[in-house]
Amino acid sequence: MTGHGYRAFLEEMLAPLGGVAIRRMFGGLGLFRDRLMFGLVVRDVLYFKVASDEAAAFAAEGGAPFSYATGGGRVTTIASYWRAPDRLSDDPEEFLAWARRACAAAEAAARARPPGRRKAGPVA
Repeated sequence: MTGHGYRAFLEEMLAPLGGVAIRRMFGGLGLFRDRLMFGLVVRDVLYFKVASDEAAAFAAEGGAPFSYATGGGRVTTIASYWRAPDRLSDDPEEFLAWARRACAAAEAAARARPPGRRKAGPVA
């Protein structure tokens, strides 16, 4: 599933959360809820925001933190976003549970930022 088809898939899977906005950014997609980014999609690969204590669960599923290639190698820029398990595509309830955890991680990260550094994402 690629491009527009993947976006439609995400819209359907995330609809029960309510208030989700999917925006184009950096050649991919950003997933927002309550103006907080909880996921990103790059080359049709879904990455969820992860609390530091949940990274092991993603690693156990074969996930890895978001990174990109440069001329000098590979750069991990957003270690708090991890590749979602592929199996979630086949289980809407499990997909939604992981998405809710990603939203909770985004909310916790926003609360932990100093007030002057808090940024709001796009309005849905």
